[in-house]
Parts: sequence; structure tokens; C-alpha cells
Amino acid sequence: MFEKEPGRTAGLMHSAGQRAPRQPSIKDIARLAHVSHPTVSRALHNSPLVRPETAEKIRRIAAETGYRASAVARGLVTRQTRTVGLVVTTVSDPFAAEVACGVEQTANDYGYAVFLADSNADPKRERSVVQELAERRVDGIIVTSSRVGALYLPLLKQLNVPIVLVNDQFPGAFVHSVMIANRAGSRAVMKHLIGLGHKRIAYIGDRNGYQSDVERLASYKQALAEAGIEFDAKLAVKGNGGTATAIKAMNGLLDLDRQPTAVCCYNDMTALGAMRAIHARGLRIPADISVTGFDDLFFSGYLDPPLTTVHQPMRRMGEIAMENLFKLMSGEQSVAQAEVKAKLIVRGSTGKAKTARGLTPKSRRR
Repeated sequence: MFEKEPGRTAGLMHSAGQRAPRQPSIKDIARLAHVSHPTVSRALHNSPLVRPETAEKIRRIAAETGYRASAVARGLVTRQTRTVGLVVTTVSDPFAAEVACGVEQTANDYGYAVFLADSNADPKRERSVVQELAERRVDGIIVTSSRVGALYLPLLKQLNVPIVLVNDQFPGAFVHSVMIANRAGSRAVMKHLIGLGHKRIAYIGDRNGYQSDVERLASYKQALAEAGIEFDAKLAVKGNGGTATAIKAMNGLLDLDRQPTAVCCYNDMTALGAMRAIHARGLRIPADISVTGFDDLFFSGYLDPPLTTVHQPMRRMGEIAMENLFKLMSGEQSVAQAEVKAKLIVRGSTGKAKTARGLTPKSRRR
């Protein structure tokens, strides 16, 4: 039989004799029971995954410390499946993988399981997958990099399942979403490059017209205008967010009579392709051309040179999406449009601009 540790549970209720009582949390119970947070949550929700003796120990500590379930937890009691659906563009996407980690950890903290589905970046498949998850009676759904976006609005009543989007790629508003500050991130990149003396700055975007690209390109143009630099349409080219199309786009920029001295890439995968194309021409980064990305994926700091990029707190975005989804499932108010701050990470792929000499790629080879 579990015996209370002297002085420990009482310390949760009163501190220094005079302080007001503090409501114990799941973390407090986990510490006293020497188990993980998810184990406490499962035990308090009578999950069969917890051994009976451990569950009894946890419930006893909860009773002794005066623990009361939060409003969110109370709202979740009436749910039947205790599952949520997570739809990603592809399981191999590093961005989606980080977001998924944040979603799963937060869901597990409340004793929920996560069903993972792949949309293959196909709007029709995404919508079909969401409907299938709803039919399987998941209690809520999170969609990363949605290609459907606002089209979910007329489906919400039909599906009767709360939905939260992470980095919605569909231009337009959605009821509940978590987005990176695209404009601020792109502006920080441009301010950095212009501060280094760059005037011929190229932009490799995404030809699919996604919201993130629209916002980043708009901020790119605005930064040029504010610096008194004329926008050159030849320097704004399109890929598809991957390395192969980025290589082709970068080669096109390098074939210009006046090459750019810097290139601002839609994301890190695009930057990776651009850097490969630049190296293949015998050009140096950043001595000849500076390169920036957006995302700060796990490999960004290991490139040669390490990539200057905009950090997206991907795991935290997954946590926020899951927290907001819990509020929706419990009938509480939730932030409709949550915007996460972007942070510029300066590394070795950017440097001071050289005076444009108008040399062709062939004459610049070593």
C-alpha cells in the first residue's frame, strides 16, 4: 500500500505557512508518484494502459493533494474515442515531422492517441482523408500545410468535428489556425541582406500560389521598395518548394547577364537546391552569392556553409494547435488566428555584397 511521503503532498497546498493554497497540477502528481505526465493523465481517465497498482497510487495522491481536473479535462470526459486525427502533406516532410511531435506529445499528456494520415499535398485527397477521419469518430482533426483551407468552412457543420490548421496554404481565412509570421520573417531576411549591401536580390518562390509564398513575396517586394531598390521581375522566379525545381530556377538566375548577389528562398528545401546549383557553377557562398532559407529545418546548420534562415518553432506550433483543439473539443473559446513569431537565424551563407560586375556565369567560373 502506498504511503504518503512526509511533508511533500502538504507542501502543495501551503507554502511558508502563510501563502494561499495552490491548486496541484498533473506535473505535481507525476513528481510525487514518480511517473510521467501521460501516465497520470491516463490513470485519472481510467485507461487500461496503466497498471492497476500504479493507477491506484496516482488516484490516491490526487485525492490527498486535492487535485481537481481542469475545465478542459472535464470537457473531454464525455468524449468516446479519445483520439485525434493529424493530416500531413507527406510523412517524409521535415516540417510536418516536427509539428507531429508537438501534436503527439500534447495529446499524450491528456491521454489521447493520434491517428496520422498523409494527403500527398493533394487537395482532393486531403479533403477525403479529413472526411474519413471524421467518419471514424475522432474527436478533433489537425491539418498541416492545408491545400483546402477555407473550403472546410461549409464542411464544419456536416463533419461535426473541430478542425485546426497549421500553416494553412490556402489563400483566405479559416476559423481556427496556427500560422508563422510570414511577412515579418521575410522582412527580417530582406533587411539583413540589404544591410549587407545587396541590391540585386533574387527570390525563388513556389509556383502553386500558396498563402505562405504570397505573403513572403509581398514582403520581399515591400522591402525592396522601402530601400529604394527597383523590383526586377527577372529576379523573381518560381519552384515548387523542392530541391529539383530550385536547381532549375537558380540556374536560370545564374544565366542572367547580371547575376544576383543574393537569393532569398521560399524555404530551406529550395535553398538546398539553390546552393547545389551555385556550387556546381564553381561559385562561392557567400563570397559570390548569399543564400537564405525559411523554416530552419534540422539540416540547415549542417550545410556548407551553414544556412541563414528563418526559424519556425515547428514543434511548438504543433503544441499550440493541439492545445487549441482541446479547447474546441471541450466547448471553450479558442484563439481563431494564432500567429507565431518568426526569428532570423544568421549563419555562414550570407555575407557582404560585392559590386555587381555584370559578368556571365562562364566568366565567373574558377
